Amino acid sequence: MPRTRPAPALAALFVPALLLAGCSAGPGDAKNPAKNQAKTPQAAARATSGPRIQVTAADGQDHVSVTRGGRVTVAGGRITEVSLTTADGRAVRGGLSSDKRTWTPDAALEHGTTYRLTAAAADDDGDRKATKKITFTTLAKNDGFAATYTPENGSTVGVGMPVSFTFNRPISDKKAVESAIDITSSSGQPVVGHWFGAQRLDFRPQDYWKAHSTVTVRIRLDGVKGAEGAYGEQSKTIRFTIGRRQVSTVDASAHTMKVVRDGRTVRTVPITAGAPSSTTWNGQMVISEKLISTRMNGATVGYAGEYDIPDVPHAMRLSTSGTFVHGNYWGPDSVFGHSNISHGCVGLNDVKGGNDSGQDAAWFYDHSLIGDVVVVKNSDDKTIAPDNGLNGWNMAWSQWTAGSAR
Repeated sequence: MPRTRPAPALAALFVPALLLAGCSAGPGDAKNPAKNQAKTPQAAARATSGPRIQVTAADGQDHVSVTRGGRVTVAGGRITEVSLTTADGRAVRGGLSSDKRTWTPDAALEHGTTYRLTAAAADDDGDRKATKKITFTTLAKNDGFAATYTPENGSTVGVGMPVSFTFNRPISDKKAVESAIDITSSSGQPVVGHWFGAQRLDFRPQDYWKAHSTVTVRIRLDGVKGAEGAYGEQSKTIRFTIGRRQVSTVDASAHTMKVVRDGRTVRTVPITAGAPSSTTWNGQMVISEKLISTRMNGATVGYAGEYDIPDVPHAMRLSTSGTFVHGNYWGPDSVFGHSNISHGCVGLNDVKGGNDSGQDAAWFYDHSLIGDVVVVKNSDDKTIAPDNGLNGWNMAWSQWTAGSAR
């Protein structure tokens, strides 16, 4: 998070107080008969209530957000003075809004620092005034938690893409954290979260996203207590777009992959799947990563010494455990569409270097999005675990919703 270097100014901000009106002539004012008329109900209410100062911390509060702490707002009047200093007297610079109803520090406050805040305001006529003084301490840097998430803001993804959060600390108050994340779709599909353990939270609708819809993710974790000594600091809104609907079905026994886009079969590709000793998972898998070329070493997935290929072309990840759909240039052409020889991946015909756009692997890579679905069936293996990659679609909706903390 950004940090503030307090300015050496002697005072944070002083706004000249509004000038008071002239003295009253008493119950009646012969020089200004209009002032003798009864005030409207709205004016009477303002005169009774006066300015109301609101700050983003309570007096004596700890663990205050470094991004929201120190903000001042006023209803029913205007700010006349704000002073925000550290406990040792260092002033914090800030800015006043054009309507003089909001004051905000110029930058994020320091972590683990005690501040003194004094704010003064007056009503629009300058007749009634209010002052608020508080002391608060910001969140210590080691007491924060953060989340990485996918997909990225502004991206276009396939219909199977969940919204997945991974937290850097275990979360015990799952309800508070999940409730601070709101996800909506222009399609109107309800979206529900599911916890995989204490550090991963995925969201998805009951069925795949509607093609060409827009998904909005509002993250309001700043100040949320996720566990003892763990408070969130993120507050942002991201949006991503769902592309066309593409679902490709791999039939491991028929050695084919049928690519269906928006309800129409656009290509049937010969493939090679996992050999009998290293079968491919069944189930619905989501492309989570695209790599034009990557190294694949059997040692990383339990096949030490069996293969180490430094330049696998057109690789698209389907699982965390190492399942890919990728180009294969080392197998003879005769295996594609006829035999299963891989170590669990789905292989498509390709050339070394991957520079032939006419190859099946190159075509599929070029026509796939992160978030597209690849379904594998008729493999002599079990269904992939829902948390092995972004593959929560392999969980029944009733089970998925049961994993929500809301």
